[in-house]
Amino acid sequence: LQVNNNGVISFDEPIRQYTPDPFPLVDGHPFVAPYWADVDNVLGGDIFYRQTTDPVLLEDISRDITQYFPKSPFTATWALVVTWDHVAYYGSTSEKGNTFQAVLTTDSKIFYIILNYWDIQWTTGAASDGDAETGLGGTPAHVGFNSGDDTNFYNIPGSQTDAIINITTTSNVKVPGRWVFRVDDFQVTGV
Repeated sequence: LQVNNNGVISFDEPIRQYTPDPFPLVDGHPFVAPYWADVDNVLGGDIFYRQTTDPVLLEDISRDITQYFPKSPFTATWALVVTWDHVAYYGSTSEKGNTFQAVLTTDSKIFYIILNYWDIQWTTGAASDGDAETGLGGTPAHVGFNSGDDTNFYNIPGSQTDAIINITTTSNVKVPGRWVFRVDDFQVTGV
């Protein structure tokens, strides 16, 4: 796994591109895009990640997944939690920051992605033709996941549009700011 500065978690190799492309990308590179955009935490914010087998956290994750996917009972045995905390955008001349998180989890047979959004204040940085003061305009962030083929991918509604700034109010599991997917046998609930 690669935790990329640009709001992407990739497999095998890093994703260096800051201006997002729409899914599906058929380049053979699977990745999760919690908020693929011009993140620049040198200008502000932090990126934290950890792998965990902490039983308390895994119990919380398992309870949530089983609630959202009741036909597939799930007991998590591992999770990767990545948080982009109040991260700035490239070329920023403001104090704006975005806070979002991805949780990848498995029981070694079934795999889920949970995306959480707490505070989204910008959609685009200067590398994607965004405004340096507002963090808006240009090519807005892309959110979802891409399997690397043209079959298994998901674009969260509003991706690469100005509406992505409202992701904290949207959901597929009736929890504002939360999106959950089963990705080993692709399933999206609640859409």
